[in-house]
Parts: sequence; C-alpha cells; structure tokens
Amino acid sequence: MNATEQLSEIGEARRWFMLVLGMLAQTAGAVFINGAAFLIPALHNDRGLGLATAGFVVAMPTVGIMLTLIAWGVLVDRIGERLVLAVGLGLTAAASIAAVVSTSIPMLAVLLLIGGMAAASANSASGRVVVGWFPPHRRGLAMGIRQMSVPLGVGIAALTIPPVARDHGVGAALAVPAVVCTVSALMCLAVIDPPRPNRADAAAQGLLDNPYRARSELWRIHATSVLLVVPQYVVWTYALVWLMTDRGWTAAAAGVLVTATQILGAIGRMSVGALSDRVGSRMRPLRWVAVTAAASMLGLAVADWFDSPAAIVLLVIASIATVAPNGLAFTAVAEISGPYWSGRALGVQNTSQYVFASAVPPAFGAVAAVSFPLAFLISAVFPALSVPVVPADPAPEGLGEDRDRAG
Repeated sequence: MNATEQLSEIGEARRWFMLVLGMLAQTAGAVFINGAAFLIPALHNDRGLGLATAGFVVAMPTVGIMLTLIAWGVLVDRIGERLVLAVGLGLTAAASIAAVVSTSIPMLAVLLLIGGMAAASANSASGRVVVGWFPPHRRGLAMGIRQMSVPLGVGIAALTIPPVARDHGVGAALAVPAVVCTVSALMCLAVIDPPRPNRADAAAQGLLDNPYRARSELWRIHATSVLLVVPQYVVWTYALVWLMTDRGWTAAAAGVLVTATQILGAIGRMSVGALSDRVGSRMRPLRWVAVTAAASMLGLAVADWFDSPAAIVLLVIASIATVAPNGLAFTAVAEISGPYWSGRALGVQNTSQYVFASAVPPAFGAVAAVSFPLAFLISAVFPALSVPVVPADPAPEGLGEDRDRAG
C-alpha cells in the first residue's frame, strides 16, 4: 500500500485533529516570537531602556529562530514530529517561565534568544504534520488553514501582552506565552506522526536521496519566496505609517484597516491553497500570485505618486497578494523534498525568508523617508523578478491522480 492509499483510509476526524494540533503548535510559537515586540513600551517605561536597546532585546526570539530552523528540521526528519513539537514547545515554555522571574535585562535577552531557538521547532514539524496527514489533492487548503496560525498568534499576543505588561510589568506579561506554550506542548503529546515508509523501503524508493542534488525545483522555490518576501514585509512594516503620514489617517482608523488586511490576507492564503488543490498544481497559482503582487505594488506606487484615492484599494489588494504565496511555497517544498528531507527543506525555506525579511525594514525605511511611491515601486521589482524563477509544475506524485479520483 502506497502513501496515497494509506492516507485515503485514515479517518477524517483524526486528520482534522492533527491539523488543529499543528495550528496550535504554530500559534504558540508565534505568541512567543512575535509577542516579544509588545514588551517594548514596558521595557522603555518601567525598566528605563532606550527604544534601540528595547528593540534589540525583543528581537532575540527572531534571532533564535533563524539560528535553529534547519537544525530542528534535521531532527524532525530523524525522530518525527511528535517528539520535536512536545520537546521544542516545552523548552519554549521553560524559557518563558524563567523570563517571568528574571530581573536582569541581559538574562531576559538570553532567555528570549533560547526561547526563540526552541520555538523554531514548531515551524517545520507542524507543517509536516499537516502535509503528512492530508492527501495531495487537499493539502493546499489544509496548509492554507495552517498558515493562518501566525496572524492568530500575533492577534492573541496583541490582545493580552500589552495590557498585562502595562498593569503588572514585563515578567507578568511573559506568563502569557509561558501558559500558551505549556498547554501546546502537552497537547502535542497527542500528535501522531504521519505514515511514511520505513528507511529500508524509503532507500529503495530513493526517498533518502538529497533532493537538492538532482533537481532544481527546491532552489527555485526558495529563491522565489525570498523575492516575494520583500513586498510582503514592505507592506507589513510601513502600511500603518504610510496611512498616517502620507494619507492623513488617524492611528485608530489606520489600525483598523491594517487589521482588516491581515484578516483578508489569512483568508487569501486559505483560498489560494484551495485553488492549488483545484487546478492540481502549486506552481501555477504561485506564478499568478507573483504577477498580482507585482502589479498591485506597481499600481500602488503610481496611485500614491498621483495622490489618488485608489491607492487605498491597491494597498488592500497588495496586502492580500503579498502574503498569499507563503502556503503554496511551503506545501510545494514539503511535497518535493519528501518525508525524509522535508524537515530540512522547510528549515531552509523559512531561514532564507527570515534572513532577507530582516533587511527589509531598514533598507526600505531609508527609501520611504525620501518617497513612499519610490519604495513601493522598487518593491514591485522583486515579485516581477520572481515570475520567471518559479519552476515548472513539478507534479508531486499523486496530486493529479488524487484530484481526478476525488472528482
């Protein structure tokens, strides 16, 4: 019985429960990693840190995740998803608990770094749980749903950490990720590793071979994702300040629109994933989204230059288009690399995106200080460059076959 036949016999309730657990793990990691940024006011006002120093401290989880994504990917390829999720989130919870009682800023920074290093476990392992439990013709939608975990985690952190930090201090605020990660670690003990061939059969099928050596698709998908992350982070970072300084919106009104675009972006990820299932391809929708991102960013630049009200509409379109490809690329990487290499491949995918994304705010901040239309115009170049980089449809085994069978 091959993997596709095995998946077809798995109960629907179990499949969706695994998706819920994967989402829970990724959400918990996002609460810790992204929630640290909401400590800046308390670190500044209560601990007396300058904004630059406070920014350095809360950046530690992101530094940690970049350091260990690939290492966790190697481990999940070796020992499976369940142990990696439970141990990784357990270590994140332990770092959070230690940070709750810490009174030293240097120690706080170290604990946030360690917590970020541990939270990276959720990125590769939770994705593999979803990809492994859903058949090819349904993975796009499932991964699109899973990709909603990050905005959900940011939303939970935004609602809880700032008021707790304001009223009770930094230590009390860090109890939020401590509780979330503890609960998630315990819940992940219920994860069942997806079925995959034993190592002897996998070796006979070539599944243990390095997929980077014989094929170019993975390298091209990584390159595409790096190019597409530029406009995504330009919009994420500067939409709020652009609305307030360039369009004259109030902070409250701008915040509402930015929140709405995040929700629409999450729905867009899910919808594009479902579309990829429908057409039996990840790469064609990825190319379509790249074209849409380039066109919307170019349109935003032109509309802003001429001070057109259409700029607001184009910002919303760009906000959706620039985040939509994440799930497609993530799913394709897991499918192409296979069950014994996908952990490492997903680690490379995320690490490359984080590295390049970290350079976007300072680089485009300098350009935006001169001209927002120019910043938008330059950011449109990157998705345009990605269009020819998107590889031809690799036709993951079983995708078309299962789609036809489902139809």
